[in-house]
Amino acid sequence: MTGDSSSPQQQSNDPTEPDTDQFNAPDLYFFQKTRESMDKYLDLCVPLYKYALEGKWLAAKDILGKDDRLKHAAIASGWATLLHVAAGTNHFQFVKELLQILDDKYTALQDIKGNTAFCFAVATGNMPIVDLLMEKNPYLPTIRGGSGKTPVEFAVMQGKCDMAQFLYKNTKEAFDSKDRESLFFTCINNGNYHLALQMARQWEYLAYARNDDKDTALHLLALKQNPLNSCCHCPHIPDPININPGMKQQVIFQLVNFLWKTILRRKDLLEAIRIISEPSQVLFDAAEEGNFGFLSELISAHPSLIWQVDNKTQSIIHTAVSYRHASIFNLVHEIGSIKDLIVSYIVKEHNPPSFFRPKSKNNTILHLAAKLAPPNRLELVSGAALQMCLEIIWFEEVKKITPPSFIMLKNSDGLTAQELFTIEHEGLRKEGEEWMKRTAEFCMLISTVIATGVFAAAINIPGGIDDATKKPNYLEKTSFQIFAISDAAAFISSATAILIFFSILISRYAEYDFYKSLPIKLIIGLATLFISITCMMVAFGSAFFITYNYGLKVVPNLISILACLPLLLYIALQFPLWSDIIYSTFYCRNLFKPSTRMIYLLEK
Repeated sequence: MTGDSSSPQQQSNDPTEPDTDQFNAPDLYFFQKTRESMDKYLDLCVPLYKYALEGKWLAAKDILGKDDRLKHAAIASGWATLLHVAAGTNHFQFVKELLQILDDKYTALQDIKGNTAFCFAVATGNMPIVDLLMEKNPYLPTIRGGSGKTPVEFAVMQGKCDMAQFLYKNTKEAFDSKDRESLFFTCINNGNYHLALQMARQWEYLAYARNDDKDTALHLLALKQNPLNSCCHCPHIPDPININPGMKQQVIFQLVNFLWKTILRRKDLLEAIRIISEPSQVLFDAAEEGNFGFLSELISAHPSLIWQVDNKTQSIIHTAVSYRHASIFNLVHEIGSIKDLIVSYIVKEHNPPSFFRPKSKNNTILHLAAKLAPPNRLELVSGAALQMCLEIIWFEEVKKITPPSFIMLKNSDGLTAQELFTIEHEGLRKEGEEWMKRTAEFCMLISTVIATGVFAAAINIPGGIDDATKKPNYLEKTSFQIFAISDAAAFISSATAILIFFSILISRYAEYDFYKSLPIKLIIGLATLFISITCMMVAFGSAFFITYNYGLKVVPNLISILACLPLLLYIALQFPLWSDIIYSTFYCRNLFKPSTRMIYLLEK
């Protein structure tokens, strides 16, 4: 890269003592510890700084005429010059007028961190100001800023895609290999996969280049489970790369596809495996994160990767079970009878030695399913009871693919998978019992109140009873018929809810009660409670029509409308619980019916 490549270091607390590595510092006269400098700083620099922030050029110009040093001096802490402030606050006209009276050499002044005003303009993404500065000094895009970073890296770090593309096109010929690698990894870390793919296509060695932590780009991409593409507004990459047709054509997976195929094309298989296995194994990093798209591209390009094991002799299917990633576990449905060999691997899990536990445990894949899921996976649903349901679903699903001879196999602790499941989930089962009882008690209390209220309303009917005929006075009115039906429905449904919640309270709360029995009871109980509330409000509204039939019509109409608010509030407050119950009880079972294949073959 052209220009001085030295990097500004951390400065001392005294701004009048510039670091010797600072290669283009501004005039620090106004920060000297003299009475004259301090007075001028307060009289000139402070108001000048405020005018620059507000973009008031005429007022700033008057102050500039009082001391010519203000054009190239630091006017704020951190050695920011007037140009730094104006460029960073996006005042185009201010910058334009200032550049007309500024010498070219002063446009490259750097603050205490080594940043030029051009770096500030780039970071804010202000293309008009960048154009002005480049017209004044064409070398600004090649002058490094803080930490030795190039201006294009500032654009990438701030998510300014258009700016990054513009500067890359204008400065890429000045890059050396170190600059390319730094920019490439900056793009990946900050989600600018368009530019990263563009660079990888131009310099293929970047596919296996390593950063300061010895990670390749694939190591970094393996950990991006839910990638956010900061440059999604950019034009599509020319000649897009075809990836798994069952997935969205995200640029990140096009990048993964290109990097991996480049490694396979330029290296032999053993060397390629070594590249993605040091310092960590990317396959298992991706499996732990649930990065389906990443694994799909690697395994589809070279299906033999499904045989790879980590230092515990577990496959990616074992890892998917441990971390509860159904999309990756579903690979067993694609590989046919091969799965019988892979799932029979015995995992040697090394643990710190203790008095109660041996140094290693020989676990089957079913033992891995029997262990408690990581907290972030349990939190996919709320409520310990529903989490218990989800854990049982996983255990039963893994049991389906486990060889029959392995189901009762004991690990090094002498435990079968079922026994391990009971031990691991005892705490969760107790929490689930408490959660379910507490929920049932509150819902039962509400149901009892509703039943009591609607029963009283059925006895003391609105409008009263005719003393002569002993019939309700408004028996023939439609509103009375609605009241009678809704009141009866409210009582029946609330009584049903009481019985259902009572059955939940007296349940055994065994492990497999959480599998179907308790969640289904809870669903039915909440549904009948909702019906009782709805019918109660309908009865309440119809009673107003009967009672105030001869008054203003607006009163019963308004009350009927307001009666809908409790229903809407109930739906809004209970919707998260409903969704979690349905997800853990019904939808989770569909997670193991894959809609997208991991291993794909593109038709020509």
